[in-house]
This record gives sequence, structure tokens and C-alpha cells, in this order.
Amino acid sequence: MNTDSRLPNPLSTGSVITVSALNQAVAQLLERNIPLTWVSGEISNFTRATSGHWYFTLKDSAAQVKAVMFRGRAQYVDFSPREGDKVEVRALVSLYTPRGDYQINVEAIRRAGVGNLYEAFLQLKEKLTKEGLFDPERKRAIPPFIKCIGIVTSLQAAALRDLLTTLKRRAPHINVILYPTPVQGDGASEKIAQAIATASAREECDVLLVCRGGGSIEDLWSFNAEIVARTISHCSMPVISGVGHETDFTIADFAADLRAPTPTAAAELATRTREEWMAQIGQFQRHLQRSMQRQLSTKAQTLDWTARHLLSPIASIANKRMQVQVCSQRLQYAIQTPVQIGLSRLAQLQTRMTGNRPKLSLHQHHLDAAERRLRDGFTRQIQQQRTTLNSTASQLELLNPQRTLERGYTILSDNKGKLIRTSQDIKANSFITIRTATDSAEIGINSVQSKLSESI
Repeated sequence: MNTDSRLPNPLSTGSVITVSALNQAVAQLLERNIPLTWVSGEISNFTRATSGHWYFTLKDSAAQVKAVMFRGRAQYVDFSPREGDKVEVRALVSLYTPRGDYQINVEAIRRAGVGNLYEAFLQLKEKLTKEGLFDPERKRAIPPFIKCIGIVTSLQAAALRDLLTTLKRRAPHINVILYPTPVQGDGASEKIAQAIATASAREECDVLLVCRGGGSIEDLWSFNAEIVARTISHCSMPVISGVGHETDFTIADFAADLRAPTPTAAAELATRTREEWMAQIGQFQRHLQRSMQRQLSTKAQTLDWTARHLLSPIASIANKRMQVQVCSQRLQYAIQTPVQIGLSRLAQLQTRMTGNRPKLSLHQHHLDAAERRLRDGFTRQIQQQRTTLNSTASQLELLNPQRTLERGYTILSDNKGKLIRTSQDIKANSFITIRTATDSAEIGINSVQSKLSESI
């Protein structure tokens, strides 16, 4: 190790120094020459002081070092470290001078191997949460009556033996179908998704268990793949996820319809024991007995009430016979009364009609006389009208212009058809029409000389 030339070295003076000075010199050497670095190890002897500081030992298989994380840094850690946790700390090497203990001052802490894996886990969880893949509304209930259970896990997994043992103990009548798949290693995520898809396509089971035992985050990483989560969410049957131990959470747990803390718990959630079934059947039996008893009591009361109101057949027949007689009498009265009233009314009308019948012979004589008077009046009126018509026709014939023309007169009119009555109506260089009794002619006028008319 190279010491800083600017750092005073009390050991080089050859003088006697105190323990405090020695420890301070060593602390300064450590802090100046070893930079801030990441250190991995397992937590041991973890203590959370009342002051808020954390004290623990960081160790591996061959060595250990004391560590302290002060409250100002510890309050920003997003998990609570526990005994045996594998972590990675970002620390500065130092010396606690009062006791001369070598230690590291921790500024940041994270789960071992979490770095990129944990960040990827959180990012995928946030993405699928936003898509609604983990919504409670999407979760399906586990069927109460199950005939067949499917298991997706490895043939070599210890969890498989625990599952089969639990199912045989709790529900030996249920069939089990295994869909074997690797649960860790390269390509395990795709194979797990393929096994789930196969079970979904075959639809042989009522519920599907996706399980494996506990392990580190790297061991369980196959169940944090997006393809596994989406395949679980689209499975045709309810899925129970039992991956790892109680404290382990994977993306598959959030996508499943039900999460079990362990594989054994998954088998227990999927089945019910004979004792549970018998207890429920007993409860149903007691409920049925109480219901039947209530119904029998109600029916007995109804029967008693009916019996009190039930008449003997003879009394019932006599009562009905009396009702029939009353109805018969009412029917006869209803039929006969309108008929009698109608006959009486008809007799009255006949009497009135006989008294008011007119004498037709007298009226016939008056009618014949009126007809003769009417015919004579029409004849006289027609003769008068004919005489008047002949007289009017004669007068009209005398006024006929044609007769005037036949006596030698003519009618003059200009080219517009206007009658010429005086010489002033005749214009020079024009044409006039002369109409006689038999024909008409046009005459051209060159000049007009007006003369006074002579008395005839």
C-alpha cells in the first residue's frame, strides 16, 4: 500500500505515541487509500439501534467484517435486512478508533444480485400493472368441486413430491396431470410458458398449479419472465402460483388468479379435505332439516285451517242445488217479463194504428181532381209560351241585318273591321270592305271628297 506523502506519519518519528494517535493514523490511512467500493456478503448479527443506526456483520465463507449504516442513509433503504440475507453494500473502509475495530461505513445497500435483476423485475411489474394484467377484476375463483388438477413443475423438483403427498392426503379422489418443464436455467421461461399453454389448450383440468421450491432471485428468475405472466393470464382455467417460500414474490404470483406462499400451500388451496367436506355437508343437512321442519309446520297449519272450512259432500250438494234453483227462477223471470211487456206494447200500437188509419177513397178523389187541374194548367202555359216565342222570332227576323242587305243595302268597314258610318271614317290611300247580301269585296280608295247628304 502506498501512503500519501502529504500525510504526517507519526510512526516515522521514532517517538512513543498514544493508542488514540495510532488508531487515528490507521483510520486516516484506510480512508485515504481505499476508495468507496461495493462489497457483497451475508448479513449476520443484524441490530437496529434506537437511534436508527444499523449494525451488522458482513461475512462470506472465509471471512467477516463489521459494518455500520447510519440513520441518515438507512432511512432511504426500500427493504428491511434480515439475518442471512445476501446483500451488496457500497461502503467506505474505516476504523472505529475508541476500540480499534476495523469496520466499513455503509452508504447504500441492496439485495445480492438484485442490481439489474431487481430493476428488471420492478420495471416489468410496473409495465404489466399499467396494462391491467394484475387487476383484481381479472382474477377467477377456484372451482369448489374439482375433478382434475394440473401441475406445471419439474420432475426432479422436491416441490412435486410435496404436492403429490399433500393431494393424496387431502383429496385422493382427484386426478392429477403433470406438465413437466424445467424451472430454472437457460430457456426455462419459454418452456414453462409452453407447458402452461399446453394445459390451457387441452382443457383437461379444472385448476392449474404452477410451482417450484424456494431459492435465490436468480433461481426463481424464470417465473419473472413476461411470457410466463402473459401465458398465465390467458390460461383457460384458474391458475394458482406456488413459487418459492412465503417471502418470495415473482411476476407469476401477480399474474395468477391466486398466490400460495409455498407449493404445499398451493395444493391445500386447490383442494378441500374430507373433514371439510363432511363439515359443510353436515351444515347443509342441518339447514335442510330446519327448512323442511318449517315447511311441514306451515303445511300442517294450512291443513288445519282448510279442514275447519271444509263442508261435508251432502251439505255442499244441497247448497249447490239451492243455488241452481234460485238461478233458474231468476232466468225464467228474466225471459218472460220482457216478452209480456213486448206483447202489451204491440197491442197498444195496433189499436192506435187502427184509429189513425186514413180514408183512402176520399183522398183519391181529391188527388185525381188535382192531377186534372195540373195537366190543364201545364197545357195552357205551354200554348202561351209558344205564342210569345213565335212573336219574338218574327220581331227578331225583322231586325236581322241579312234581310236589310237583301233589300239592297251594303255594309262598309275599314281594314281593321271597324264599321264606316260617315265619310270622315274613309281615309285616302286605304282599303275598305264592302259586304252585300251574297258576298263581299275590297275597294282601294285613292282620294275622298266629302259631300253634304241630300234629304230623301
